[in-house]
Amino acid sequence: MPRPTMIHVHCVGCRTKLYKYQKDIPGHLLKVFKDRIIQDHTRGDLKCPKCNRDFARHAIIQGRPANKIIQGKVYVK
Repeated sequence: MPRPTMIHVHCVGCRTKLYKYQKDIPGHLLKVFKDRIIQDHTRGDLKCPKCNRDFARHAIIQGRPANKIIQGKVYVK
């Protein structure tokens, strides 16, 4: 099993940092499990705090609360 990696999730529009997140599986960021968010720089409304763009939708995935990322709205470092 791969080691979890720390990634930083940023808004594409204004480059504001949204999350510091512990990602388990390599690949594209499709969902963010809420219990794996290390630092949340948002107001919890799934909008960028600076430019107010939506970047995700609330979801329950595998029985866990998650944010389903809207593709093209965020990038990771």
